[in-house]
Amino acid sequence: MPNKKVLMVIAHQFFRDEEYFEPKEVFEDNGIKVVTASSETGTAIGKLGREARVDVLLDDIDIKPYCAIIFVGGPGCKEFWDDLEAHRIIREVFEDGKIVAAICSATVILARAGILDGKYATCFKGDSEEITKTGAIYTGNSVEQNGMIITADGPASALEFGTKIVDTIRNTSFI
Repeated sequence: MPNKKVLMVIAHQFFRDEEYFEPKEVFEDNGIKVVTASSETGTAIGKLGREARVDVLLDDIDIKPYCAIIFVGGPGCKEFWDDLEAHRIIREVFEDGKIVAAICSATVILARAGILDGKYATCFKGDSEEITKTGAIYTGNSVEQNGMIITADGPASALEFGTKIVDTIRNTSFI
């Protein structure tokens, strides 16, 4: 899918390696350009020690060129749970009708941004209360899609999550 770009947001420390690298590979294998954002530039380090190059600061993001924004889980993603800039970007992408996705604990970021109220979603089971108290309907499924919102429960679902995002990009003509 030429000319399609997605933005993946990772914690600078302790993002979940599989939740970043597996969907990223799915995107790139389908011709989608991946840009990586975080709270700091340089090299981000995953929970399992893998390194990822950060292309842009979260605070410097212009969402216009992207068809999707994806928040990656892992213990480090809690830095974005209450991040007002992350919430603003999520709402902007959502209001533009583009894909907003999160995996594992990162689903809490979407919930706290206010876009999951009354919507089906999944996340790391230990965080289910965090999303239900914002009005989300926790399903416990491996991957859940509610319109242009896609959520997943954790590392074991990373490939399925990436594939669901690619399928949605492929089947949505206006993004």
